[in-house]
Amino acid sequence: MKLSKRVSSIKPSPTLEITERAAAMKAEGIDIIGFGAGEPDFDTPEHIKKAAIDALKKGYTKYTSVSGINALKDAIIAKLQRDNRLAYNREEVIVSCGAKHTLYNLAQAMFEDGMEVIIPAPYWVSYPDIVLLAGGTPVFVDTTEEEGFLLTAEKFERAITKGTRALILNYPSNPTGATYDLDTLEEIAKVAVKHNIFVISDEIYEKILYTDIHHVSIASLNEKIKELTVVVNGLSKAYSMTGWRLGYAAGQKDLISAMNNIQSQSTSNPTSFAQYGGVDALNGSQDEVIKMREEFKKRRDYIVRRLKMMRRVSCFNPAGAFYVFPKISFYYGKSFKGHTIKNSLDMSDYLLREGRVSVVPGAAFGADDYLRLSYATSMKNIEGGLNRIEEALEKLNA
Repeated sequence: MKLSKRVSSIKPSPTLEITERAAAMKAEGIDIIGFGAGEPDFDTPEHIKKAAIDALKKGYTKYTSVSGINALKDAIIAKLQRDNRLAYNREEVIVSCGAKHTLYNLAQAMFEDGMEVIIPAPYWVSYPDIVLLAGGTPVFVDTTEEEGFLLTAEKFERAITKGTRALILNYPSNPTGATYDLDTLEEIAKVAVKHNIFVISDEIYEKILYTDIHHVSIASLNEKIKELTVVVNGLSKAYSMTGWRLGYAAGQKDLISAMNNIQSQSTSNPTSFAQYGGVDALNGSQDEVIKMREEFKKRRDYIVRRLKMMRRVSCFNPAGAFYVFPKISFYYGKSFKGHTIKNSLDMSDYLLREGRVSVVPGAAFGADDYLRLSYATSMKNIEGGLNRIEEALEKLNA
């Protein structure tokens, strides 16, 4: 069958590929420790599940407004005001089937053939493909570990052309865990306003932040940058609600309306009773969010320390999210049992075959010298998995 050109321009998610391959090996009885999946290992808090169950019992199982129920929109509006000092009304908010769906709708509404979208690298794996599916052109701007994996205003401005439509910012970042301080955001905002460039601000990990740096949404800096910013967020990471598929965006009324029209012709509304759980997540107790963050911090401290102790491995200390991004390129060119490791894909394959550990190659994020490890797993798995990685690397040193 002849498929569309748009399909040939994209590739499957590497994170899901790695997870599925590891799962297949586990099904064969092979003991695999996984650092691949990007979802919290905690259960959804009970009060959120109860709210959804109550909604089911009350019969809230029918279609809702395409863009979400008013109660959830109001909870989002209250959250943005409370946490981010941002004021929106219902017509400026849309709820979708996860933040990825939100980003897809946004790209379809904003981008056309020939439009350029600046994406700092390392980047979340789906950004380039979401842009390509909308006909846009991803423009990658490399950041370095020495720069804290952060885009500078100077690099941003140098990347702007007549075709530039938008910048995608993700902070705290997947895969590096880096985040932006106020001064850096202000400089980036000045450039965006100067050149009339839209900012897609993906803040999905905002509540998983370990440092003294308070999360600041770039949209909150002034009215000019707010007009140019679309704030994207969701409930998957902070509330361990990945399977619930609830994401949202806040921005200009006309853009949100266009996203609503696109959604109406694809999925229609997000799951009705899940939305009621979302209301309780945002309006209810945040105690479980704090507990999860504290546990993630313990894991982060341990995994960073262990990785830094490994020979010829460096590891950036993430400010947030639940990933580490160690540099392992020293081992490129080394061989074991006739297999030469040339890149991060080879290293991921080697660690899976020889170490029985699944990690995600940095090439998937635009940084081939690195690997991504998720520490959204138990401390027991982290300890055992790091032992296996260290043993596998030592074999390459032999």
